[in-house]
Amino acid sequence: MPGATIAELLALVARNPGRPRLTWYGDGGERVELSGAVLENWVNKTTNLLVEEFDAGPGTRVLLDLPGHWRTVVWALAAWRCGATVAVAGTGSDLVVTDRPADHAGGAAPVVAVALPALARRVDDLPRGALDAASAVSTYGDALGWVPAVDPSATAWAARDWQATHAELVALATSRAPAPDARRVLCEARDATVALDAVAALAADASLVLASTSVAARLRDDADARARLVGPERVDADLLDTLRSTLS
Repeated sequence: MPGATIAELLALVARNPGRPRLTWYGDGGERVELSGAVLENWVNKTTNLLVEEFDAGPGTRVLLDLPGHWRTVVWALAAWRCGATVAVAGTGSDLVVTDRPADHAGGAAPVVAVALPALARRVDDLPRGALDAASAVSTYGDALGWVPAVDPSATAWAARDWQATHAELVALATSRAPAPDARRVLCEARDATVALDAVAALAADASLVLASTSVAARLRDDADARARLVGPERVDADLLDTLRSTLS
């Protein structure tokens, strides 16, 4: 399988740096487009932060307490790139990455607070001891620094009822993709499983157009608005009406 590991997927993305890879339609008219180069840059910076600030690597359990969002994709890819486990449920995490830092204040694990709006420069009401990702990520290098070797047998994805090792991760993600031949896929970002949707798209050398839950609901109710998005974005696989497994 081309791009059988996260490192190989990111190398594939880097070969065509100007091509759109991840496009986000969020609330309030927000649109964010990440080319291959920009996506790689975000993942490199975030991986460097995880490794240098938190010694993340195989055996590190990162609780990803984020909604479906393009930033969720970046944090998951970065955690996988250094061999860590992305957990979306459970306890006993070594690090919490969240847009709700107050919910995790006072816990044993360090907290990284993520501001979701594209133009956010800081997290408001940051709890004592939490790291503000909005300002911290930008201080790390654009090029990937040293990262520990990934253990293929270590857990990469840990959800309530299912999990996958690093060796199984790309195959798991690809099994969720109902349009394997598509080049530009539109889907709803319902929860953190959006990271698996991104892996599936990248593994197929495709790109992903993500709609927030409210945007997806509006598009399903407004055929004209949907057509105005699908056409200009050159979507050839519209999956907004496709039932797919989520975390619920």
